[in-house]
Parts: sequence; C-alpha cells; structure tokens
Amino acid sequence: MYGGNPGRSANAMCMKTAAKIHSVRENIASFFGVKNPLDVIFTSNCTHATNIALKGLLREGDHVIISDLDHNAILRPVHTLAKRGLIQYDVAEIFADTERTVASFRRLIRAETRLIACNHASNVFGIRTPIEEIGALCKAYGILFLVDAAQTAGVLDIDIPAAGIDCFCTAGHKGLYGPSGTGVLITSRSNILDTLIEGGTGTHSENYEQPREMPDFLESGTLNTVGIVGLDAGISFLREEGNIYQCEMKIATEIYRTLREIERVRLYTTNYAQGSHVPVISFNIEGLSGQDSTIKLSQMGFALRGGLHCAPLAHKKMGTLELGTARISVGAFNTIQQAEQLCNAIKEIAH
Repeated sequence: MYGGNPGRSANAMCMKTAAKIHSVRENIASFFGVKNPLDVIFTSNCTHATNIALKGLLREGDHVIISDLDHNAILRPVHTLAKRGLIQYDVAEIFADTERTVASFRRLIRAETRLIACNHASNVFGIRTPIEEIGALCKAYGILFLVDAAQTAGVLDIDIPAAGIDCFCTAGHKGLYGPSGTGVLITSRSNILDTLIEGGTGTHSENYEQPREMPDFLESGTLNTVGIVGLDAGISFLREEGNIYQCEMKIATEIYRTLREIERVRLYTTNYAQGSHVPVISFNIEGLSGQDSTIKLSQMGFALRGGLHCAPLAHKKMGTLELGTARISVGAFNTIQQAEQLCNAIKEIAH
C-alpha cells in the first residue's frame, strides 16, 4: 500500500507514501505537544537518536552533565567524546527527593556546561527523573536539555515544550507499541546541530552539502516506511486506550508488594508507587544472578530480561554490577492473573 520511496519521485505510489510519512510526523508531534511536525526525525532506535543529538550539539571544550541512572545510549557517546579529549562530563546523582536531585545537577554546572542529558526513567529500576524541574534549571542557566524517554514515551503524558526539552529521544518498540528498529528524535534546535550522517535526501540533489531544511537535514537515506507506519498504528492505539500508566502501575505495584514478602528475594527500590516510578521492577533471588533467574523463569513460561540491561551506571549505583538483576516490565496487555502466576513462579524458585 505504501511501497514507494517517500520524497524520491513524483509517481503516485511515492507521493502517497510521502503523504503518509508526513501524517505520521503530525501524529507524533501532536502526541507530544509539538507544533511543527517537521521537527520529528525518524531514526532506527533511541540510541541512534541520542547519538544524532549528542554528537550534533556538543563542541570541543563543552561540559556535559548526565545522571547515575542513564543508559549506555547516553553514557557511551558522551564518554567517547570525553576520551577523545573533546568534552568533559560529570555524573549527577538521582535521589528520591526532587529538590535533592535538582541540587545535584545544579552543583555540577560550570561556565562550560552546554548540556544536561538524562533519561526520564531508569530502564532497570523504574525510578523516574524529575525532568520538568531539571528543564526549568536548564532554562534558568541557559543550558540545553536532552531527554532519553525510551522507558516513558507512551506510558507517561509528556509535553515536550512545557518540559523545556531541546532534544527528545525515544524508541518506537517500547511504550509506543511500534515495531523494533524504529525511533524518534524531536528537536527544534536544528539551527545549532551538526549532522551525524549525510547523504541522499531526495531534495537539492545538485548540492554537495546536506540541505539545511528539516527533516531532510537529519534524515539521510531511505526511511523505514514499514516501521514508521507501524509506529503510527501504535500511537493510534495509545490514543484510543487513553492513559495506560495507571493500569500498568496497578499490576506492577501488586507484583512489588508480593515480591517484598518472599524470603530470599531482594528488591532495590523503596516506596514503589505511581508518581515516583514507571512499571519496571528489578529483583534478585539469593544465590542466583539476574541472568540465572531469568533462565529459570523462561523455562516456566515467563519472558524477563536478566543481566546489566546496558546500564552500568544504574547497577553501580544500586550495587548490582556483579550479579546484574532480573527485570520485570509490565505492558498494556499484561493482567493481574499473569502477575500472580509470575510471583508464584519466583516464590517457587526462591524456596
């Protein structure tokens, strides 16, 4: 149905596909409170989006602040730039208290600080970061703000302009219920970005330089039309369902309360509740690594992730860098009955 290459020809199939791609940009922009759909850039995943933003924004001599819950999608590109001697970075601590968290970031700000980059919620422990307050801090100091929302987009209501976010990065395959291999970067800061990739855009092909117009400036090569159309379906599903956060957190909270009562099971966060967490829980069973626990649970019919979850900073913070953790992630299609069955299986392994 959308088999043409958008923006590459004037034949009917290509034009129809291009119109569909633009309508998906409009759907995504509206979903996150953004007025200009051309600020929506399609990527292959959230990591692709963070790399475009970080390597496009940062200049030699800049200072960056990240958080101690961040995924490698932020840590590794920042660390690589620092290792090359181009930038410096510090790691702010996330606390259960919002004021202490903001103060942790504020203490690290210096004259060279250009950017604060952090995730909206930990992909390992479900702890939320107060991005609205950090966005206000960035605005007060004239600092750019990048948010990795891979764990929260579609789960929490996010208004990008209201939160003061300059670069919003997310995956399509998690809370947005799109296909794997899709991601989004939303930014109105293309005027100060450099490109990560240059190439064919279907526009201004006579020029040797990348066109400055968005979205072509940050989108080179053929887009993943199938994935983008699938992502559109995921967001439309979320619009129909309404806010799924409360339903997911109800299930996650029941799991947390049950696991807390099982001997030999260790949880890593306290006061697990709506407002402070998203529906993600990490745990370990005494005597087993996180990976070992997930292998046993897989044999019992449950699909969890075990290990370090591409987030060594978070595991270092929680003291789980050696064992990793087993992670439960609740989705819109999970039920209380499934949660009860999972907790019974964990109890059986623990005993």
